[in-house]
Amino acid sequence: MNRIALGAVSALLLAGAGFFWWQGRAEVERGAPPPDLSGSHAEAPLELPSADSHGRGPGLPDLKTKKRPKQSPEERRFNRFDRNRDGKITRIEMLSTRVKAFQKLDTNHDNLLTFEEWAVKTSERFKAVDRDGDGIVSRDELNAFYAAQEAAKAQRAQAKAMQCSCSSAPSAEEED
Repeated sequence: MNRIALGAVSALLLAGAGFFWWQGRAEVERGAPPPDLSGSHAEAPLELPSADSHGRGPGLPDLKTKKRPKQSPEERRFNRFDRNRDGKITRIEMLSTRVKAFQKLDTNHDNLLTFEEWAVKTSERFKAVDRDGDGIVSRDELNAFYAAQEAAKAQRAQAKAMQCSCSSAPSAEEED
């Protein structure tokens, strides 16, 4: 008798948990549409200054003398998300910063990230860390992976710095 009662209670609990999980999943999918990438809510184009009858308009502002007001780190962080500068962060503005990372993981481009898509990326990263291919990541392998990432990052920064310095440096032909 106890087995039957325990089985019935367990079945009801599992059915209830499944129902709530299903409802919660449906609510998340309905409540969180993918960000709008069409640009329909983008900033309005800048207005051109009007000119007088002689075709002369107001002078350009001097950006060197005009100083921006000092912003706190919280204001800068808020402004990074507030794309249209209306003083409010919408859900689309908040999620838009993660669109590129999401699109890299979403291999079939259906705006849904399945476990398989996520697992492929995780598996590829694991294979990159597991240098000897034994299926186990040792501390030495992990340290070597991070060191290689840091070295590649430093090399990219150095190449970028060299590119910037080369483009601004006068060439030998200009000096003559």
